[in-house]
Parts: sequence; structure tokens; C-alpha cells
Amino acid sequence: MSVVHQLSSGWLLDHLSFINKINYRLRQHHKLCCGKNEPTSSVHFDSLQMDSLSSFGPSATYIASDLTTKPENDDRGNSDVLLQNYVFRSELFDVTKPYITSTGCEECQQSNEKEDLMDGVKKEISTSIIGKKRKRCVVFNQGELDAMEYHAKIRNLILDGSSQLVQEGLKSGFLYPLSEKQDECSEHITLPLDTCSLSELCEMAKHLPSLYEMELQILRLMEDDMSVTEQDLFSRVVENSSSFTKMITLMGQKYLVPPRSSFLLSDISCMQPLLNCRKKYDVIVIDPPWQNKSVKRSNRYSYLSLMQIKQIPVPKMAAPDCLVITWVTNRQKHLRFVKEELYPSWSVEMVAEWHWVKITKSGEFVYPLDSLHKKPYEGLVLGRVREKTALPLRNADEKVLPIPDHKLIVSVPCTLHSHKPPLAEILKDYIKQDGEYLELFARNLQPGWTSWGNEVLKFQHVDYFIALESGN
Repeated sequence: MSVVHQLSSGWLLDHLSFINKINYRLRQHHKLCCGKNEPTSSVHFDSLQMDSLSSFGPSATYIASDLTTKPENDDRGNSDVLLQNYVFRSELFDVTKPYITSTGCEECQQSNEKEDLMDGVKKEISTSIIGKKRKRCVVFNQGELDAMEYHAKIRNLILDGSSQLVQEGLKSGFLYPLSEKQDECSEHITLPLDTCSLSELCEMAKHLPSLYEMELQILRLMEDDMSVTEQDLFSRVVENSSSFTKMITLMGQKYLVPPRSSFLLSDISCMQPLLNCRKKYDVIVIDPPWQNKSVKRSNRYSYLSLMQIKQIPVPKMAAPDCLVITWVTNRQKHLRFVKEELYPSWSVEMVAEWHWVKITKSGEFVYPLDSLHKKPYEGLVLGRVREKTALPLRNADEKVLPIPDHKLIVSVPCTLHSHKPPLAEILKDYIKQDGEYLELFARNLQPGWTSWGNEVLKFQHVDYFIALESGN
């Protein structure tokens, strides 16, 4: 269970446990010795290979396999089935100390003028901040004033609710005080860089002959061999409907595809294959690439304008009463946009606002709660699709609980950028079981979900996993 503790304030999650309870298990068939000149055992792979196109170069091959092989003449009696298990690297959740401590924050000593901010909204406020050597005068802009006002409203909710969940985690041993010995032993883990840029690959795919308007079937990762063109990767939803994980190799990089999952690798201009499936989803989770100053400076990922986000065809994919969940930054401009413009344009009625609180393994906030620049929390805005001409609901007899407001999701964050915590177990009481679930701008895959994005396989890279010892 990824839910470690549940209280009236929210949930304490174990993100790593959720990933590892997924059946990341590959089947391998080792052919047994059948002749004098044959080796004692050899591994064969059933694969789906896509021929490369000249625009990608000779190395751009796409191979999909479940590492399951059929012996010649389909004689299973002459093969030995081995199971290869994978687990996610636990060191990627080894957050033992806050990223910034309260004593190290330059802005921690503020004058009492901050209290005046909440009493009467001022256009500009000069605040004395004690730095290392001298005092300096800071003028807050309107966006910063709005953020401070919002923080003042939810501060006690974040502090009290997360403290209750952290106390439960300390009592159960899930969270634990950091000892000096553990602190000294902790080392930064450097993983091999992914040489295949998925977002750049999606950009290159725009120059391929267009197949997006064609009614193509879903590309299923099967045991039988088949050859198709490279275009199939970008023009079809790829699906693993089996109960075992499969492995795909894309431009020399290997990715794990969990059981009962599907995905489309494309950018926002190439979503038509997802629409061609004509599925209506009961839950749609959206993690938009919001524009902000740090993204502009770092060039870490491409961002979308508010108008581009508004054009995402959510109404075409949402089932009646669909639950729409949008991850939002702490920038008030984005929060107001979701509530006042985005959801109304999609016929979505806002029903709740939740907060993801990020803590260390000892229960501390990863950033000081009152830091002006970085907060230890992010927001989620939840809403329901409300059509004027109501269609019959799917499984109308199935009762779901009303969604409560101001819940907290408390967890140790992954050190990989923007690897959000799972929502599946949290939402189970508020959604229809065995429904259709979709995640937009996803960077990983989940069983039972369809995932879309230009980096949808990013955190499925095999380097983020550890292969355990194989067994029969």
C-alpha cells in the first residue's frame, strides 16, 4: 500500500512502495540443450521491430519485447522460463535533509510590516531583510503579494495537518530521526544520462509524413513477431495488455512498460492518435509545463502558454462526471487561471483544492514553510465535468463519496525533477472502480492508466531500476 497513514487531514504516502508494488517482472525463456553443437542455454526474444527512417539515421530503431520467447516449433517443453524482477532505485527517495534550512535563508528575518500586508493590500511594501553583512530594502511586486496573502490563508492548514501525519509516521517507524552516522554515510547518486531525448524525438517526428488523421488501430505489444515502420510509434497508442512487464528499446535506450498500461509519445500538436481511440475517461490528471522564470533560465523543459493549455481537448476525452485534477504551481496567476478560466472553458466545476507537502525521511519540510521563494508544498485543483445536457453516467448505480476540500498529501519526494506522487490509491473512494483513467503530460506509466506526453517514458528508463536475481 502506498498509503501509510490516513487521517482527517489527509494521507501520508510511500511513493517508492507504490512503484515497487507494480509487477515489474519480465519473462525470459531459456532454450534448453537439444543438440551436440548447441550451447547449454540461450535467450531468445520475441520482439516488435520498427524500421528506422532516414530522417532519424540508421541507429533509430524501435524494438518492443517482453523478453518472452517461444522455442522453435513452439515446443515449450524444451524451454525454461525465468522471471526477471526490477525494483526502483531506493536512493532516488533518499531525502534525509532539507534542501534549504531555516538558518540558511536570507529572508528568514522579516519586519512586522508583513502583518500589515494582510490587513490592507498595498501595492508595494518595503521589508527589511537581514542578510549576512547588511540590511537591504526589498519591494514586493503584486504577484509576490498575492502569494504571501495565499500562504497566510493556508499556513496553519499545512503546518497542523502535516504535523499530525508526520507524528503518525514517526510512531510507526516509517519516518525516523536522522542520526549523524546516517548523515555522514549519505552520498549523492549519479545515474547514467539518458542519451535519447524523448522531447526532441517528438519534435523530429513532426517532420514525418502525417498519419494522425488516419484511423489506426492501437499498437499492442504482443509475443508474436511483427515488423512495422518507425511512424507507428508516433501515430498509435502503444498498449501492454498482458500481466507481465515488457521492455522496449528506443534509439539504444531501454524502457520498462508495466502490465495493463498504455501510452502515446507525442507533443501537444500530435494528440490525434489519443482522440482516435474514442475513449471517454472517468479521471484525467494533468501536470502542465507551467511557464515561470526558473524554467526560462534553466531551459530544463519546454513550457506552454496559458492559451495553449486551454486548447487541450479535455472535453473530447472526458466522460460525464469525469474527475479532472490539475497540478498547479504556487504562482497565484496559475491558480486563478485554472479556477476562473481553464475549468469553466472545459465545463468543469471546481470541487476541491488539495496540497502536496514535501518532507524529508525524518519528517522535516524540504524547504522552510515561510520561505518567500520556495515553498514545501504544491497545489492540486479538483473538479467535475458538468455538462448542460447531461448524458447517462457510466455505472450510475455505483456510489462514490463526495470529494473533501483542503486535504493534504504528505510524502518524501523523488529526487528526479517533477516525479509527482501517485494518486490512484487516494482517489479510489471518489472514483468509479474499473474506469478509464488518463494522465496528461505524464513522465511515467501506471497499470490501468493511459499516459500521454512528450516525455511519457522518461522515468521508465531501465537505469532508474535495479534488476534482482532471476528465478524460475
